[in-house]
Amino acid sequence: MTFFRKLLRRRPKSVLVISAALLWGLYTLVRPADIVALTIGEPYEQVRQRTRTTLPPGHLGHYAGGYVERPSILRFTDPQFGFVTPAAKRLFVGYDKHGNVDSVTMWPQTKLLPLDETLKVVTDLQRQFRQGGWCLENAAKFPAIEDTPAMREKMRSLPGPTSYWQGGDKLKASIDVFRMHRDSRPNDERFQITLRLYKSSDAGCCMKDMH
Repeated sequence: MTFFRKLLRRRPKSVLVISAALLWGLYTLVRPADIVALTIGEPYEQVRQRTRTTLPPGHLGHYAGGYVERPSILRFTDPQFGFVTPAAKRLFVGYDKHGNVDSVTMWPQTKLLPLDETLKVVTDLQRQFRQGGWCLENAAKFPAIEDTPAMREKMRSLPGPTSYWQGGDKLKASIDVFRMHRDSRPNDERFQITLRLYKSSDAGCCMKDMH
């Protein structure tokens, strides 16, 4: 008689608990990423109710926010400046004291990425920004993160590159790339991408910023 059969005879409840845990673990692996659909300024609770996510309840009267606890895609639904990200392992939605979304911080990847994959994610986000009418701020000092030899070298250094974007007179965004150094694997280049999205009080883009 196998160990499993012995355990089933002696402790059937334990077997059921173990089986349920294994099935749940398998489900979480194959379950598609959640989708967090929002725009800056809309009620945080509305975001929670409209989207099937693990965002926790909000607390009115406080500047706070909530983390999504499982891989999630951000679908930014602004009618002009909208975009979609890859699945993120970590995503934070901040809100103001009135309970309205005022910021998003996310890492649009489910694991640390090699250089080529990092550039694919970043350049696709910037392509969506340009198509939606975002403009690059202070491009002379903070150029867009493109696949060039100079930018690859910059990504390998500290600090890594950051690009800043303006969406009309109401939105700002930044994308930065950071090389994660691991002593155990010094030659295995891996990178973390951070995307931040928040309200703007500026008048909008100047022509000099767009070049």
